[in-house]
Amino acid sequence: MMVADVARLMRRSFDARARSIGVTRPQWGVLSILSLNEGINQGGLADLLEVEPITLCRMVDRLQDAELIERRRDPADRRAWNLYLSDKGRDRLEDLRPLSEELLAMAMDGVTDEERAALDNALHRIRSNILAWEAPAVASHG
Repeated sequence: MMVADVARLMRRSFDARARSIGVTRPQWGVLSILSLNEGINQGGLADLLEVEPITLCRMVDRLQDAELIERRRDPADRRAWNLYLSDKGRDRLEDLRPLSEELLAMAMDGVTDEERAALDNALHRIRSNILAWEAPAVASHG
């Protein structure tokens, strides 16, 4: 419960900060993941974000209307569109990075380097354990 509560508080705090520059946290997530996967199609991006394609389509529409991303025709499939950050989108992402860094610094205030390393190691171990536990279940259920 503590991990979920901390995550909720961090999301809420980031939302308030991001709103000041006109972006929601989910939009920031789209911009961040897209910056690492430019040229991906909407279905692939929806998979990476773990959202339904129709949900992502609405977010992409809003981000395109705000001129933060661009849809470009896929040269291999004229029915498909690939997604790219616009220059304005790159600028907005750069505006969001300091907000994220500030929130993390505030949240980690008073936490020693050793405690940070232990927390990071513990969370990675927990994540690995869950993924290893889920893999056989996914494989057996198709």
